[in-house]
Amino acid sequence: MLDTMAKGATSVALDTVRTLRVGRPVEDVDLGIRRGPELSVIVPTFNERENILELVERLRVTLAAYRWELIFVDDDSPDETARHVRQVAQDDDRVRCLHRIGRRGLASACIEGMLASSAPYLAVIDGDLQHDESLLPQMLEELARGQTDIVVGSRYAHGGGLGDWDESRVAISRFASRLSGMVLKAKLSDPMSGFFMLRREAMEQCVHKLSGIGFKILVDLFASSPRPLRFVELPYHFRTRQAGESKLDTQAAWDYAMLLLDKLIGHLVPVRFVAFSLVGSVGVLVHLVMLTALFSHLGLSFVLSQAVATFVAMTSNFALNNVLTYRDSRLRGWRWLRGWMSFTLVCSVGALANVGIASYLFSKETKWLLAAFAGILVGTVWNYAVSKVYTWK
Repeated sequence: MLDTMAKGATSVALDTVRTLRVGRPVEDVDLGIRRGPELSVIVPTFNERENILELVERLRVTLAAYRWELIFVDDDSPDETARHVRQVAQDDDRVRCLHRIGRRGLASACIEGMLASSAPYLAVIDGDLQHDESLLPQMLEELARGQTDIVVGSRYAHGGGLGDWDESRVAISRFASRLSGMVLKAKLSDPMSGFFMLRREAMEQCVHKLSGIGFKILVDLFASSPRPLRFVELPYHFRTRQAGESKLDTQAAWDYAMLLLDKLIGHLVPVRFVAFSLVGSVGVLVHLVMLTALFSHLGLSFVLSQAVATFVAMTSNFALNNVLTYRDSRLRGWRWLRGWMSFTLVCSVGALANVGIASYLFSKETKWLLAAFAGILVGTVWNYAVSKVYTWK
């Protein structure tokens, strides 16, 4: 009897909702249902705790006339940025936190943030308060006209500026911009900009081809699009950093080089394999230096010198690959030690394969240089493929 009454009540409630939906929009009915955001603002963060509340307050003012959400994508910041974002989100349900653990990278953070949203328009802005958030409404209005795929905040367009940058940083930025011309399908004045807004359709058209490497997601988007993106650049003045530290370092330069390589030859060979091979070349140099020092200068036996040199070269290769090739899944602590052990084991097998293939080909009257190269190639491919699965998973 009770079950019958409950089912009847549920049916009446559903009929009432259907009737109300026909008569007027759902958002006008007091059902706790609201329309989703028209704009998602994606903010990649790492140690930006001191800037969070200020950025939220600025967006509340700037975007007061729009339906918006703010998605912070934090790479497990030591200063507990993610925890602070969650506290702010308790007072404003438009604020969200995507907390990534074991992954690192501004570009991949932006991609994950955009994919985690449902809004038709997506903006990317840094969490250091150096971008001019007051430009967001103009960007949104520009996209709403329907003639543009992406609006870029440009520091180099007429009316823009670089703030307090010194000459060396300006020169580096301009040089990097010129390099981007190798892969871009558009003449942007500021391809290195990290401040832009685009249509969701434009992002979805190229998302499967995005590299997600490094920190220049704008270059990645333009280079990955199957068609030239229609764009507009709006000038803005780059501000002085309020808190946190600059992410521009030698690692950023390496990541940018890998991004360009991926766009140039990634369809032929994985860019990680290129990086792995470059690190391997450094390992060969380390090996020869150690062997020369131990055998020629210290007078140790060749066998012992070779063994120590091999051990040191493997360790240096692992350390460099952990920092460069697999930065986004870097091993630390005990995981570093376990990774080093598995890498050493993998490379030992690779060394045997190297010698075996080279010896076999040489015995078949193959030129010694060609036989040696074939052995090196087989060993390198083995080391890369197996360590990718078992060392860095």
